[in-house]
Amino acid sequence: MSGIKQKNKEESRDSTAWKKEDLDSKIREQTVLIDELSNLKPNRKVYTQQPNSNIFFLADRTAALSECKKTLDDLKVESEHQEKAVIKK
Repeated sequence: MSGIKQKNKEESRDSTAWKKEDLDSKIREQTVLIDELSNLKPNRKVYTQQPNSNIFFLADRTAALSECKKTLDDLKVESEHQEKAVIKK
C-alpha cells in the first residue's frame, strides 16, 4: 500500500514540475512578445491570430501590447499561486 502512495507522490511532483516548466515557458514567450511589440516602429502593422484557426486579422499595436501585458500578468499570478500551493504541501 505504501508503494502506491509513494508512486502517486512522485507522479504529483512530476506533474507539478511539468506545469511549472510550461508556465515558465509561457512567461518567457510573453516577455519576448512584449519586447518585440514595444520596439516596433509606429507605422508597422500587427496581426493577431484567431484562437484555434489559421486566420489572422489586422490589430492595433497598442491594443495588442496591452493584451500581451495582461496575459503576462495573469501568468505571473498563476505562477505565484502554484508556488504557494507547492509550499503548503
